[in-house]
This record gives sequence, structure tokens and C-alpha cells, in this order.
Amino acid sequence: MSPIHKIFPHLAAALALCLAATPASAAHSGAELAAIFDTGVAAYDAGDYDKAFRIWWDLRFEDLAAMRNLGMMLRKGQGTPKDVDKAAEVYLRAAKAGLPTAQADLADMYLKGELGPPDLRHALPLLEAAAAANHPVAQFQLGQFYETGAPPLVPQDLETARQLYAAAASHGMKDAAARAAFLGPPAPKPSAPAQTPLASATPAPEPQATAPATPAPAP
Repeated sequence: MSPIHKIFPHLAAALALCLAATPASAAHSGAELAAIFDTGVAAYDAGDYDKAFRIWWDLRFEDLAAMRNLGMMLRKGQGTPKDVDKAAEVYLRAAKAGLPTAQADLADMYLKGELGPPDLRHALPLLEAAAAANHPVAQFQLGQFYETGAPPLVPQDLETARQLYAAAASHGMKDAAARAAFLGPPAPKPSAPAQTPLASATPAPEPQATAPATPAPAP
């Protein structure tokens, strides 16, 4: 599988301002957006990083996955000079919009010391958000912190570690499956007592469905 399919502080004023406004001429229909995004995927898979970067740059106001891919390419120096600070800025914008892969990628940069000394304080809320959205790498990394403890930010909690490892393993992550096998399965959740609904009760409305964002490549 190609790398593009494997990839889910202070901002520099220039890029933040550049990304802040969405030009009216940038709007595409959903089908057009998906088609353009896919041409970027094809260019990336073919090794034409310059073209892929240009395509996704043009979609940066419309598509979180494109924005996240720009962050990945800025981080690696693919199709553009390597710039980890700008990569973090682009990741942060997509992370704040709720994209789990961007949250996990930015957390990884903090943990690996790419933005200064390793910084769990900034990485932790990003990891927690991505793990809650079922990002397996974030679940595994967060599980490691709960397994060993990282005082004062993360207490040692083996049961939480078991739950996170089991969740990551359910997505096929072998390292998580190995840790889950070592620690054992999480404790079963107690079943809630059955309740007889009142005949006059008003049924709760179904939650409103929202259209999913264009999927971003996994790390």
C-alpha cells in the first residue's frame, strides 16, 4: 500500500492569516472536490509531489483532508521545502476542526520533539481527542502512557490501558494486540438494569446525520 493511503502553541501570523479567509471562488461541489482530491492522491502515489502539493494547496480552504496532507508534506519536505512549524500550523487548523488524523499527527510531532523538547502537555489533549474518535495509533500511544503512567499528567491506570489497547487492536494494530494479550482483556462493563418504558413516554429523536469529511490518509 502506498504511503498516502497509510497516513490519519503559537501560530505564525502569515500562514494563519492566509488560511483564515475562504475565497468565494474556491467552492466546488462534493463530487468535484472528491475528484480533484483524488488527482492529488494519484500524483502523490506516482511520486509527483510537486503536483500533489499544488492540487491540495488549492483545496486548503475547502477540504480538511487536503489540509492535513499539506501538513504531512510540509513535515516531510515533499513537494515543498521542509518546514515543521508550518506543518504544525496546518495540522492545528485541521485538528481544531475535528480531524482525528491531524490531531494524531500533531500529537506525534510533539511527542517526538519535532517542535522543541518532547511535550506531552500539548500532545495529550490531541491524543485524547483522536483516541476518542477511534484513531488506532492515538489509542495505542495513549494506552502506553496509561500503562506506565506519566505523572503528573497521566496516572498509571492499567484498566484504561487495557481498554485503549483493545480498541486499537480491533482496528488491526499488531503492537496494540500484543500489549492487550500481555495485560489481559479489559474488565467487562456491568450491564444496566432493564427498565420498563412508560406507555406515555415520548421517544427521543434520532440524532441528525452529518456528511463525513473526505477521508484523510492514515499515518
